[in-house]
Amino acid sequence: MTTTGRRALLTAGIAAAAATALPGCTAAEEPGPRKPGAAEVEAERVARAEAALRLRSVTASRSLLERYDAALAAHPALAPRLTPLRRSVAAHVKALGEGGTTVRPATAAPSPTATATASASARPAPSPAPVAADPRTALNELAAAERTTSDTHTAALVTAPSEYARLLASVAAAGAAHAYLLTEGARA
Repeated sequence: MTTTGRRALLTAGIAAAAATALPGCTAAEEPGPRKPGAAEVEAERVARAEAALRLRSVTASRSLLERYDAALAAHPALAPRLTPLRRSVAAHVKALGEGGTTVRPATAAPSPTATATASASARPAPSPAPVAADPRTALNELAAAERTTSDTHTAALVTAPSEYARLLASVAAAGAAHAYLLTEGARA
């Protein structure tokens, strides 16, 4: 045999041995989806909690916006007073919903709580409360809705990430100012 023939035979033998040895190294792993690590599970939990918080905040502000729309439809004479406040609430709805986290589920099956949260968020929002026939009463009811929404945003500060908490605090403060303008501001 020539030198080239021996080298080719030796190379082919080593390649064949390696080909049979390498699959044996990976045979211990089970086929199928990999299980997420603790850090991935925690990151997913945090992302789901933030997404749920954003959804609750946007829903509260959106229902307040619907109350403004209903009050404006019932009392068009209040438009000069309500339109700037409504515009502000609409900006709050947009700001609270921006930058929402998209939760990508880990490779493992979703938890029952995540499924319950997803199904709860799929429910339609209740229609806004009927507007009082008296404009002053309608303003007072709108002010009460502003306070309730402001309280909802303030309560959410405890669990909100820092950047979102600052936004919630600002929106809650604006809601308190709106409530003042709807009631006490008219007397000044």
